[in-house]
Amino acid sequence: MSSSSVSDGILKFVTQYSLYTGYITFSFGVIGNVLNLLVFTQLKLFRTNRCVFYITIESISNLIYQIFYISLTVSTSIYGDVTIGGSSAWCKLRYILAQICALTNFYMICFSAVDQFFSINHRFNLRQMCTLKLGRYFSFIFICFAIIHSIALGSSYDVQPTSGCVLSNYVAIQYSTYFFYPVLIGLLPIAIASSFSILAYHNVRHIVRRQLPIVRRKLDKQITAMVLMRVIAFVCLVLPYNAYRIYAINFPTSRNVPMAYAIGRLLQAIFLSINLINYIINFYLFIIFSSRFRRQVKLVLVKKCWQQWKYWCCHINNRIEPDSNIEPSNSQVESDENI
Repeated sequence: MSSSSVSDGILKFVTQYSLYTGYITFSFGVIGNVLNLLVFTQLKLFRTNRCVFYITIESISNLIYQIFYISLTVSTSIYGDVTIGGSSAWCKLRYILAQICALTNFYMICFSAVDQFFSINHRFNLRQMCTLKLGRYFSFIFICFAIIHSIALGSSYDVQPTSGCVLSNYVAIQYSTYFFYPVLIGLLPIAIASSFSILAYHNVRHIVRRQLPIVRRKLDKQITAMVLMRVIAFVCLVLPYNAYRIYAINFPTSRNVPMAYAIGRLLQAIFLSINLINYIINFYLFIIFSSRFRRQVKLVLVKKCWQQWKYWCCHINNRIEPDSNIEPSNSQVESDENI
């Protein structure tokens, strides 16, 4: 069997692998992030929590990533890098959008870990430093930075005849190799998230000593555990892809060498599929490791969404105002605080 036929077989496998992993991650990602948004926006105890505010932004960013970037990735796996008549706009858009979502995802995890550390600190002045209003300002400023940075760096990508969609600017290559991948979306968010999540976990173990309502104490323990598990998954899923991107930027494979190019595409598809798990795993981590979160999901789906769905169905079918007993009672609405 010639090397040409082997490389063609590998490329066909890569196409199928990218399609199936794209469909799977898209399905699980949309379901998980939508359920996250439902739980965090429907339950009263979450609405004013700063850490949950960051997780909510992360879930929105993950949804955008799933809907747009995975669609671009699947399309590229079918039609190749030179899409839309060979226009480089497609190439630039892929990386601009991916970098915006990656930066938002990574640093919302950092913000949630930092905020949780301050919110359960035994020092009153440290607990008062972080407010929801301040968190909104920081989030807005950082998202603006992520957009500007991603447009500037993503504009350096271009379609090359032999290598496909790659960085074509020497300065951008050096910046990506020595700062963007190893530091900005590598060691820096990993160090921040890991350090503050461990410190927050250490603080929450001594939270019993503080005079807090039991509802607040349970919520702090729940969110701290959720953030810690999220950070562990984040570290494990991000490192392999970042290491691969540093290598791929500096040693792009040419289409003129079919076997090397096919192996490069295979490695890219594998590491990308691992990286995609980072954008879908939130909800499933929370529901696996937090029994309280499972009860909260059940409350939202059964006692809130189901009741609202019945209300609208009765309203549409009967064309009259439904009886007041169709809506959930006040005790049901506020029961989330006791979960």
